[in-house]
Amino acid sequence: MFGAYGHTGRFVVTELAARGYVPVPSGRNARALRGLADEHGLKARVATVEDAASLDRALRGTAAVINCAGPFATTTGPVIEAALRAKIPYLDVAAELEANLDTFAHYRERAREAGAVIVPAMAFFGGLGDLLATAAMGDWTAADEAHIAYALSSWHPSAGTRLSGAVSRERRGDVRLRYGGGQWERRTDAAPVLRWTFPEPLGVREVIGEFTMADVVTVPQHLAIPDVTTYMTTEAVRDIAASDTPAPTAADRSGRSDQTFLVDAVVRSSGVERRATASGRDIYAITAPLVVEALDRVLTGRTKTAGVAPAGEIFDAPDFLRALAPHIALDLHPQHG
Repeated sequence: MFGAYGHTGRFVVTELAARGYVPVPSGRNARALRGLADEHGLKARVATVEDAASLDRALRGTAAVINCAGPFATTTGPVIEAALRAKIPYLDVAAELEANLDTFAHYRERAREAGAVIVPAMAFFGGLGDLLATAAMGDWTAADEAHIAYALSSWHPSAGTRLSGAVSRERRGDVRLRYGGGQWERRTDAAPVLRWTFPEPLGVREVIGEFTMADVVTVPQHLAIPDVTTYMTTEAVRDIAASDTPAPTAADRSGRSDQTFLVDAVVRSSGVERRATASGRDIYAITAPLVVEALDRVLTGRTKTAGVAPAGEIFDAPDFLRALAPHIALDLHPQHG
């Protein structure tokens, strides 16, 4: 796996080992790789995205690659190319909108023609929301709108999150992205402040509307929904916006922080509403079982398509979510009009 020694990468290495896999840590920082490899009894391979031959050596003899190295605007292309050369599946945990959009735009047709499997945004942002929205859709073939609201008790960003955010801001400037009417809009006005009614015990909370996350990229790729909006509680937005918010701090032996989350996905069609909700702890730690469960399903053939595919398109969403039961509390609400 590429970027194995980062904050999220370390959770993924631990989860892979717990599931019986033998990770091959790779990345540019030889010292960090050696420390991680020694800690887990693994053999590391130094590789950089600037050196295609080093990536080929890093992937030689592996069954798949998981890319945990941000900024993904820099790493996704070279690592996907290496995976295609090695003829192995590629998964990443990218939450960068631009990187995810690039992956679909540049590789969807090529990967489909090659029968390759590329699963982008297989993380808390992107993968989980996409699975919830897909599960909420149920047997609907189309819907009018989808809303995915995030309630985080806090958001202490990792170094990778800080770096990825800086790269996104550099690419986007003062423009924010919104998906409506079946197309992307580039907006320069301020995102609205709204109120969202989360399931109890959270109840009504103030949120930033149109706080566009990776789910807004993935959902329209496979679900016929012309309006997709994500929301974030204002406390979490203040945390991530402040330059002095500290990095996550371990609160238990697994390295998880005490941060809690609730993700509330609502899909509406002709006045009928369907909902799916998941809650748990630590948005970085939960990415590990998400991407490793995805890897396991890809390697065991429990997939529905090939090419570049979001979580809800390539996997059975309700079954996948139920498999996360040790890590999340799941509630698939009955529909109501």
